[in-house]
Amino acid sequence: MEHAPAAGSTRAVFVRSKLASLLGVVLGVWTVVHVWNNLAVFEGPAAWQDSVTTHSQPIALGLITFVVLAAIVLHTLWGLGRLFTSRPNNVHYPTFANLTYLLQRVSALGVLAFLGAHVWLAFLRPRLVDHQPETFQDIAATMHGHTPTLVVYILGTLGVAYHLGNGLFGFAWSYGLGASRRSLRGFLAAGVVLFAAVLAMSWAAIWGLWRAGG
Repeated sequence: MEHAPAAGSTRAVFVRSKLASLLGVVLGVWTVVHVWNNLAVFEGPAAWQDSVTTHSQPIALGLITFVVLAAIVLHTLWGLGRLFTSRPNNVHYPTFANLTYLLQRVSALGVLAFLGAHVWLAFLRPRLVDHQPETFQDIAATMHGHTPTLVVYILGTLGVAYHLGNGLFGFAWSYGLGASRRSLRGFLAAGVVLFAAVLAMSWAAIWGLWRAGG
């Protein structure tokens, strides 16, 4: 005979789900700002360096790093838990909602791999090994001269853009912001706009770095 889950356990799962969804929004805001800052590439190397890698106060850099990395770790742990405890049923129920759910899980794995490489190569390694932030010349030369890195950034930012866009709709549904089908369609449209905007900014920044590297 199966027993129903304890109320405390159900409440804990509910709280973790809400927290993870909220952390996703925080990371989404930070990502949009980060991508926007990278568009300074069109103003020149000094502007990009100042916008992306320069921080006026070391304590501000440390605080931002801690908050962002902590949010990434917590959101990732929750996402992996969802990945291993749920199974897609697209074969039996080939609906649009199930398709977006499956793509969200698949994109999460790609985004995790991309962010791990990006954080290490573009942020941690230059500071820990070279004892300085990544230089504009280094990343521009890598984008132009190392095709695998260019492809990884193109595909990685595609995954990030989709994950954020679909995540906005999931956040609205999770927090009950969409109380009707009409409002949910509105959040779905907003998610599509967010996806397109983040992808356009990301690929524009990549193109700017690639062009500068030549």
